[in-house]
Parts: sequence; structure tokens; C-alpha cells
Amino acid sequence: MAAISRNPEVRVHSFFNYTSLRNRALPFSLLHDMGMRIAIVTESFLPQVNGVTNSVLRVAESLSATNHQAMILAPECEAMPSHFAGFPVIPVPSLPLHNYLASALPLGLPSKKVQKALENYRPDVIHLASPFALGHFVAKFARRHAIPTVSVYQTDLAGFAGHYGMTLAHHSLHKYAAKIHAMTDRTLVPSTYSQKSLEDYGVRNTVLWRRGVKSDLFHPAKRNDELHSRWSNRGEKTVIGYVGRLANEKRISDLRYLDRDPSVQLIITGDGPAREKLRRDLPHAIFTGFKSGVELAEVYASLDLFIHPGPNETFCQSVQEALASGTPCIVPTTGGPSDLVTHGETGYIINTHRPDELVAAVHHFMMRKDRTQMQLAARASVVERTWERINSELINHYHEVRTHVRAMNGAVA
Repeated sequence: MAAISRNPEVRVHSFFNYTSLRNRALPFSLLHDMGMRIAIVTESFLPQVNGVTNSVLRVAESLSATNHQAMILAPECEAMPSHFAGFPVIPVPSLPLHNYLASALPLGLPSKKVQKALENYRPDVIHLASPFALGHFVAKFARRHAIPTVSVYQTDLAGFAGHYGMTLAHHSLHKYAAKIHAMTDRTLVPSTYSQKSLEDYGVRNTVLWRRGVKSDLFHPAKRNDELHSRWSNRGEKTVIGYVGRLANEKRISDLRYLDRDPSVQLIITGDGPAREKLRRDLPHAIFTGFKSGVELAEVYASLDLFIHPGPNETFCQSVQEALASGTPCIVPTTGGPSDLVTHGETGYIINTHRPDELVAAVHHFMMRKDRTQMQLAARASVVERTWERINSELINHYHEVRTHVRAMNGAVA
């Protein structure tokens, strides 16, 4: 077999020759040993910090550690790194999407630069992270050239639009997202909620693929007793925290009923456009600002109870990190977090925007005599879900779609 350059700058003189070479029959074990070339196309990347970016970072790290190659295509933004995990990061033209819709994600623009980068790189599989306009363009490109695609459904833009009263946009975005994912060979969804959401719009290629958690970092041992004592006024208050982006669609203002409770101390960790509004809505809350790494782990582990009231989360990594820290969680009945929590055992699944349900759940927790067992159960529910295990599943998905596409194009498996 002719050598294939692993330099993304090498130009492909004949894309047809590449496709023929890629489809040439090879034993599956040999394909695994020599590694694959993965083009990761993401709608968000560093320096932006969000669920999409974090998942892409963990995927890239895993590919780097397992003898695979990757290239990352992402919407251009200030201070974007040129490499990550040893892989090149290729910026593509973008617009700030929050000008048009409530989201922190920029809008990656389809362009000849994107097509040229893919032609030069010649991927075995294209990974589409939370695909939107950029992902749609690449999905069509991949279909024309019989390149296997794995898409990851991660951001419920339609749900955000619905929260802001944009009914027409809500339905249109659902249809648009479904159209993109239906074009790919396999769509990985993080929760049964998101799986049903896509299937309701006709997407049939969905497979559950959860998120990993750094259970060595997010650990009960990171609890800071001095910090908890200060927050709880030496044990007189129950410390309840939120971690995430401070934005209206997260419905953090619904916690105002808890903020008025003198037996509760709210801790709000994160930053975002709704910060000043939330300071007014929650005048008794402690705002820690953005935290990461060990500082964030200390926050999670030093809470008595974690809450995420956002109803449009496809998964909610902060809930999983809180559980790994041994902190029980309150989550809404809608969205992906309800997959993570077992009601009454590791937390509470309630209608979080109803004050009576919210206050009742918190007071029930305060009265429990088995809080230690609840904390142990919370950690046990996610501790085995390592990124190594999760990304091993992902690589198996890559192999399976590649084998399937090769077979569909007449290659001998």
C-alpha cells in the first residue's frame, strides 16, 4: 500500500485516488494498529470553555494517547491555539452566534478553506461535534466523497430558542439539527431525552454515548472544610450550589425562592451575560466567579447539595462532576440530567421552576438521616464512567462506521 502523508499541509492531487486508496481492503486488526486519521469538526473550541469544547478536548487527548491522528477544524476566535494534544487546529471564518440566538457558540461559516483542509488531510472518519452550519457543510462534503461520519448531538439550540419565546426558530432549528444528523452515518446522543428529541424528528441513526468524568479530580476528598464552614455559617445553613454559564436560559433566577430561605446559602460558580441580573435576583447568594481545576473540584465537594435548573441540557456535565464529588443533585424533569440522577437515592428529579417542589425537595434533604449514604451513592453512580472508557467506545464507533461505509462502497471487509 502506498504511503499516505500525515502532514495536513500536503495537497491531494486527486481526491478520487484518495477515496480509492482509503477503500482498499485491509484487515481490521491492521487498521486498528496503524491508527486512523480523524478530522474533528467542532462548532466551538478554545479559548471558549463549554460542554462542546470540553468534550472535544477529551476526545483529542484520547486519540493522541491511542496511536491515532487528528486535525481540528473550528470557528476562528481570538486567542485560539494553533495546536492541541499535538494536533493542528485549523481556524475557519466565523460570526458570533449570540448576535442571532442565545448561545455562547460562534457560527462557523462554510468556505473553500474548510473543503481544502479536508482534501489535504484525507481523513478516515469525520467527527462532527455539535454540528450546525459548519457541520452541515462538512456532512454534505463527506457524503459526496463517501467519507464516514460520526456526529455528536450536544447543544439544544432549539430548546434555547424556545426559552426566549422564539417559537418559529424553535421548530426550524429542531428540523435543521435533525436534517444534519440524519445525513451522518451515526449520531451519538448523550441522553435518552436527546435521543427521543431527534427521533421525534425522524433521525434513526442514534446511539447513546455518554460523557466521561475525571473522577480522580472531582472527588469527595477535595472537600474544603474551612470553606464549607464559612459558607454554611458554621453549619447553620445548608449549602446549595450551581456551576455553569450564567445565562438566562439556565433559569438560575428560579433559585430566588431558595435565596430567600435563611436556612440556605446559595453558591453560584461561573460567569456569563446574566451575571449582573442574577446578582440582583439573588442578593444573598455568594458569587465565586469562574473556577476550574482543583478550585472547581473544591467547590463541588464543599457543597451539601447541587442544583442545575436549566431545562434544555442534553446531558449536563456539571451534574456528573457534582455526583463524582459525592454531592447529591437536584435536576429538572426535562433534559439529559434526569438520566444521571436516581430520584431519592442520588438526588431529586423535580419541576425546578415550581417553587413548592423546589423548596420541598431541599427541606426533605435537610431532614434526611442517610445523607452520608446518599453521598456515597452519588459518587458510585458515575465513578466508573472514565474518559478512557467513554472514548474507547467512541473509537469503536469510528471503526464501525468506517467498516460500514467501506462495505457500502464495495470494499472487501
